[in-house]
Amino acid sequence: MRILLLKREEIEPLLSMKEVIEVVEEAFKEKGLGLTKMPPKLYLIVNEYDGDFRVMPAYLKGLNIMGVKIVSVYPKNPLQYRLPTVIAIIELMDPKTGAPLAIMDGTLITTLRTGAVGGIAVKYLARKDSEVIGIIGAGTQARSQLVAINEVLKGRIEEVRVYDVRRESSERYQKEMSEKLDLDIRVFDNPKDAVLDADIIVTTTPSRKPIIMKDWIKKGVHINAIGADAPGKEELDPMILKDAKIVVDDYEQAVHSGEVNVPISKGIISKENIYAELSEIITGAKAGRVTDKEITIFDSTGLAIQDVSTAWLAYKKAVESKIGSWIEIF
Repeated sequence: MRILLLKREEIEPLLSMKEVIEVVEEAFKEKGLGLTKMPPKLYLIVNEYDGDFRVMPAYLKGLNIMGVKIVSVYPKNPLQYRLPTVIAIIELMDPKTGAPLAIMDGTLITTLRTGAVGGIAVKYLARKDSEVIGIIGAGTQARSQLVAINEVLKGRIEEVRVYDVRRESSERYQKEMSEKLDLDIRVFDNPKDAVLDADIIVTTTPSRKPIIMKDWIKKGVHINAIGADAPGKEELDPMILKDAKIVVDDYEQAVHSGEVNVPISKGIISKENIYAELSEIITGAKAGRVTDKEITIFDSTGLAIQDVSTAWLAYKKAVESKIGSWIEIF
């Protein structure tokens, strides 16, 4: 029994954002058709170090793929230890036997698949004439989100506005992403100016209090709320959610740990305020954006089906290209 080991630098050239968007959208389609088994994330909170780790298994019956991701989220890592905030490992298994097939870096895959679902949400929920993007937070996920949105909008982005609590992070983002995507990227010193009149807003922070206020946003805006992925986290003024069409990646998981978790726990909104899961919109069970005046929100908590589908793409391409190292541990 041999297991394929894949390092980050081996995975990176194998996956394009376009391909990841395609496989993640297919995974959500399977979810919408009832062809997946995926319990909510299991969280273990480590309060004394301000971190947590999560266990995320999934089985996609239609695609006949199975795997599990173990991921830690420690927001202090970059500044204190020069480590990524998110560190992950993915194991793929044969659905027929449960035998392990591959173990690989999951940090890059987490970055790509989260960006991909943000792009998919824009495809179904943002206005077709969207041109101005406001990004709050200038870290790794802010980069991945912009790459995916740019892929989906196909050259229609006129301006990107970025704000981070550390201006130097915004300036690095501006330099790197403008060169990478040939986009006009501007740095702002406060979140309000970064999102005023934006068509699409992306929040990618670990905040536990609202950063974006209701009176800053216009009718017709779409928001990708990416940062709130654990209990107690929130980035949006709850009043925005009261007037918005809220779409979640997974109902049970979002209520527990998504952008909606704090407003629901405080009674500001209820579970009934959630309009749909993204998978319902992809399969056509529910409509996406209906008018240009709707405020739409995609509440992303991150699903195991995203990780497993993306990891299987990397595994398949690695085997075909004879990339990686094989080991026997049984």
